[in-house]
Amino acid sequence: MNISFQPKRRVLLALAFAAGSMLPAAQAQTAAAGAGSAWPTKPVKVIVNFPPGGAADQLARAIGIPLAEALGQPVVVENRGGANGNIGGEAVAKSPADGYTLLMSSGGMVSVNPHLYPKMAFDPAKDLVPVAAAARVLVFLEVKPTLPVNNIKEFLAYMKANPGKLSFGTPGNGSSPHLAAEIMKAQTNSFAVHVPYRGAAPAMQDLLGGQLDFMFDPGIGLQHVKAGKLKLLAVGSSKRSPLFPDVPTLDEAGLKGFDADTWFGFYAPAGTPAEVVGRLNREINKILGSQAVKDRIMAIGGVPAPMSPSDFNMRASIDGARFGALIKARNIKGD
Repeated sequence: MNISFQPKRRVLLALAFAAGSMLPAAQAQTAAAGAGSAWPTKPVKVIVNFPPGGAADQLARAIGIPLAEALGQPVVVENRGGANGNIGGEAVAKSPADGYTLLMSSGGMVSVNPHLYPKMAFDPAKDLVPVAAAARVLVFLEVKPTLPVNNIKEFLAYMKANPGKLSFGTPGNGSSPHLAAEIMKAQTNSFAVHVPYRGAAPAMQDLLGGQLDFMFDPGIGLQHVKAGKLKLLAVGSSKRSPLFPDVPTLDEAGLKGFDADTWFGFYAPAGTPAEVVGRLNREINKILGSQAVKDRIMAIGGVPAPMSPSDFNMRASIDGARFGALIKARNIKGD
């Protein structure tokens, strides 16, 4: 009896051991499979990779409130600025791919930064997945009130006649406002001093204070334009802004093909379940259709841009090609 029992016992123990060793893998597979249906069961964090007050920050907060209502969980916005968005981007890229950490960024972090920084701690194209676009963000050429110009043609002539005497602020090297200024300088064969900041908000404060002469504003200074504290001369987009239909584009001013628009939106760590990405895309696109959010986006001069993740990704590829050529030609380096 003992002889017959021992082999059976060994078989049972082996089966039990095998089942136990497979349990973690099975649990992981079950968790991944159920992520889309059970998610979210706790707060969702949105990391904004630029300082408070900028376009990315305002978009994250405008969309975050209704998104929390749609998901039934708090959406917490956290700012991690620096290195033209790389610090916040890396934080999200290295976060668990479970749908609880998202990134709100300008498209430039994905399409432009690889051209600016030869070595990055992460690969935006591989380590992040596009979730949903939020808005097409225009840039507005604004000057301090004391600058002796009243329209875009006078400004371009003044800048060309005074090489190196004008200064402009940007959210950092390679940001869309910086690239807009570089396009303008290249097309007019003129020179102005670039002063990079850690975000659009501090640059705007110095423009208002008179320390800067002009700036390509991603929309946060339009309230000051309406209050008469800044002069708006042109729009750096392919077409005029609905907010200021009488303000010409730089293309109309003679800088043919001028277009410095960028698409801001949400990203997630690579490997985030497709069901989670799909739900987020549907909810955000629905939110972008609400009048309250449309009004918030339009207030900073943006245009709501609902689209699929694949369309958002294609947009980044197109921008990467056109801005990459400019960065190479102008020898622009990262901060």
